[in-house]
Amino acid sequence: MSIPLRSLPVGTKVRIASVRADGELGRRIRDMGLVPGAEVEVIGRAPLRDPVALRLPGFTLSLRNNEADFILVEKVD
Repeated sequence: MSIPLRSLPVGTKVRIASVRADGELGRRIRDMGLVPGAEVEVIGRAPLRDPVALRLPGFTLSLRNNEADFILVEKVD
């Protein structure tokens, strides 16, 4: 079952199932390494819960919640 990346608590490890954004936003998200099959971990949130900090292999990335809404993920065991 896929859930939006935005809804995850800090410390959750997930695998990207799909990116629903099209056009420039979709290209930008994919260029940042957020592609189906990639594993990410939610490592932090700003005080007002936006943006969310993600750890990918080799780097850390901050993503706005409105961008994270387009990314569906599945939990990793």
